[in-house]
Amino acid sequence: MVGATYPGEVIEQPGPLSRHDRQQRTREALIDAARDVFAEDGYHAASLDRIARVAGRSKGAVYSNFASKSALFMAVMDHNLELSRGDLRDPFAEPANPASTGRDLAAREGYPQSATQGFALATLEFIARAARDEELAPQLHERLSAVLARYEAMARQARPEGEDLEASDVGALLAALDQGAGLILLAGDVLPDREVFTAGMRRLLDPARAAREDGGRSPERQR
Repeated sequence: MVGATYPGEVIEQPGPLSRHDRQQRTREALIDAARDVFAEDGYHAASLDRIARVAGRSKGAVYSNFASKSALFMAVMDHNLELSRGDLRDPFAEPANPASTGRDLAAREGYPQSATQGFALATLEFIARAARDEELAPQLHERLSAVLARYEAMARQARPEGEDLEASDVGALLAALDQGAGLILLAGDVLPDREVFTAGMRRLLDPARAAREDGGRSPERQR
């Protein structure tokens, strides 16, 4: 029976949350709400008032945790980057999917794909603004560098003997292909052929192995 107790049994009641724990919960609630609002309204149109209401907090709570809307947006970016850690997959092990990180993240967390797409569009708005801001540009660069580091790690792991290009250069090319394909998908909902995309990722990682496994042609053309 749920809630049954026995003679002499002592049930310990949870103690009150510490100030740090309360602040952490507030911060997490604001980040979750901000992701939803930014996805729905876009970066520029999103208001801190609405984010606070969706989070069930006051606007003062927003400013107690984040110095500005841009700081809150970057906190959401950091949260997404942490959740997507390890989502990049070896295209030699399984077919690659352009911009798969956002899709995988949405499926894992139960968010609708439209919300993931909406936040990606808000991110483009933010990048256009931050790249022109002397204070925000270095912070944006730091986050983009973290993204590039993941592609470099993939390139380093699959690096063949005798490769002339540095792993960092191959990683940058992988990022350009993957993120560029994602941008095309985002702008026009045109998904590049998955098999051709996989062949391209493979050739960047290990051209000789790709030629052996793909017969020097894209899988689609082998049929």
